[in-house]
Amino acid sequence: MQTFKALVVETADPYTAQVRPASMDELPPGDVLVRVAYSSLNYKDGLAITGAGKVVRSFPMVPGIDLAGTVLESASPDYKPGDEVILTGWGLGERHWGGLAELARVRAEWLVPLPQGLTLQQAMGIGTAGFTAMLAVMALEAHAIGKTKEVLVTGAAGGVGSLATALLAHLGYRVVASTGRMAEEGYLKSLGAAEILERAVLAAPPKPLESERFGGAVDTVGGAVLAGVLPRMAYGGSVAACGNAGGVKLETTVFPFILRGVNLLGIDSVMCPKEKRLLAWQRLAHELPRPLLEATMQTASLEEVPELAQAILKGQVRGRVVVRLA
Repeated sequence: MQTFKALVVETADPYTAQVRPASMDELPPGDVLVRVAYSSLNYKDGLAITGAGKVVRSFPMVPGIDLAGTVLESASPDYKPGDEVILTGWGLGERHWGGLAELARVRAEWLVPLPQGLTLQQAMGIGTAGFTAMLAVMALEAHAIGKTKEVLVTGAAGGVGSLATALLAHLGYRVVASTGRMAEEGYLKSLGAAEILERAVLAAPPKPLESERFGGAVDTVGGAVLAGVLPRMAYGGSVAACGNAGGVKLETTVFPFILRGVNLLGIDSVMCPKEKRLLAWQRLAHELPRPLLEATMQTASLEEVPELAQAILKGQVRGRVVVRLA
C-alpha cells in the first residue's frame, strides 16, 4: 500500500481538515505498523478536527485519539503481524498521527492486545470514552462508595456518560443520569438509569452545601455542573472528574471537603500506566453487557467525520460514533 486514505488537518492558518490520500513516507516514526479497522469520534477529536480547541500540536496531523486494527509489521518482540490491537491516548491525534486513517505507525508500548471476547468494532464502541468510564468506576470502587446511596452521572447521554451509566447500573448501583437533553430519557433508562435529572438543576448556582444525596458521581462536564455536584455529595462520597465540556473553571467552596469529607478524584486516560490499562480493558471485556454497548454505538464513514465533529461539539451526538476504516 503506497498510499492510504486519511483525514488530515493540514495547517493552522487557515485551519483545514480534509480526507485525502497520504503516503507511507508521511507516517511518523514507530516500531509497529497497524492496519486500522476502526477508530472513533470523541469530544477531543471534535476540537482537533474543527480547530475549536488547541489540541493539534504540529501540522500536518491525522486526528483520532483511538484506533483498533491488525499489526502489519513489527520491530517489537511484543507484537507480530496478525495481532489485533487497541490504542487509546498517549498523545495520539495530538502529537502523533492518530486513528482516523487506514494505516498508523505507533510505538509498541502504547498498544494493548485486543481482549478475548471483544471485536475490533466493539473495542472502538468502547474506545477512550468507555476506558475513561471504567477508570472512573475503578476510582470510585477504590474509595468504597458502596451501594446504599445513589450514584450520579453527568453528561450521561454523551460517550463517557453513556458507558458510565451502563457500567454502574450493571454493577448494581442505582444510577441517576443527568443530561441537558431530556428527550434522551428513554435511551438513558434503557442503559439502566433509574432516574433522569435535568442538567439545569446542577448548573444553577448552588448553596455551599445542599442535602446529602449521592454516594458517588462520575462528572464528564466540569464547570458549573461539577460545582453543583459537590455540595450534593453524601458524607465520605467521591466524585470522579473526567471532562470539561461545560468549562474548565471550578467555583466552589471548601465545605464539601472539610465538613463532609468528599473526595474529588481526577481521571486521566491519556497517560494511564500499562498495568491499569490492561486491567480496565479486561474488565470492560467481561463486565460491559454487549446489548448495552451496542445500544450506545453508531457507525460512520471517514467522510462523515468532519460533519459529526461539529455535531459532537454542540452536544448533538448520542453515545459513541465508531468510524469504519477497513
